[in-house]
Amino acid sequence: MSISPLAFVHPDARIGKDAIIEPFASVYGDVVIGEGSWIGPNSVLMDGARIGKNCRIFPGAVISAIPQDLKFAGEKTTAEVGDGTTIRECVTINRGTADRLKTAVGANCLLMAYVHLAHDCLIGNNCVIANSVNVAGHVTIDDWAILEGNVAVQQFIHIGAHSFIAGASLVRKNVPPFVKAAGEPLSYIGVNVVGLRRRGYDDAAVARIEDIYREIFVRNTNVDRAVQSVEQQLPRSPERGQILDFIRNSPKGIMRGLAE
Repeated sequence: MSISPLAFVHPDARIGKDAIIEPFASVYGDVVIGEGSWIGPNSVLMDGARIGKNCRIFPGAVISAIPQDLKFAGEKTTAEVGDGTTIRECVTINRGTADRLKTAVGANCLLMAYVHLAHDCLIGNNCVIANSVNVAGHVTIDDWAILEGNVAVQQFIHIGAHSFIAGASLVRKNVPPFVKAAGEPLSYIGVNVVGLRRRGYDDAAVARIEDIYREIFVRNTNVDRAVQSVEQQLPRSPERGQILDFIRNSPKGIMRGLAE
């Protein structure tokens, strides 16, 4: 463990083995930092911050400030960062409210400079959130999702696993798993084939996913009718189950398709 004498570290903070805290960092009392993590200069870890192992927190980041939510009543909540995650310059992650009691970023994620995660967001593992993305409260982003720069995500949105959202998009509807999304309003532009192959999906699995979304977004303009068509015409598969479960659990709807 290496703590600069120029850093402010509250005596109650719990600092793991081999962690490094650079000059002018501020670490409040109700903070946990895992072993091997690096806390850069001028970063701020406020009460409720829970930093995993081997994380990197770059200068200017503020983790676990109180929510920008007028309903917040001072409840004890956390902001959690998983093992191996990198938080770049000036990222802000607000802690949770009574809704979920935490804001959480999974393991091995990359949050690039100037990202903002509002209260009660749940980010999965291996996600990449590029520069200046703004994510409103209560958003869920599943594993392996990629959001390009300047994306803005409305509150309560759910973004599915392995999805890819093009830069400067406005996300007002749920984005199902495995897709690429772009445009205004946000629309389906294909399956994230490159990402899926990088993650071990074979040609047969990719073809099954393409068949499902062809039925949902290309051949049908009515989502309920498309779901029925998929169930009746396409064979059962793990991918089919994941996609249909996502759609059924999207009461506010999913993004537009090509035919709309």
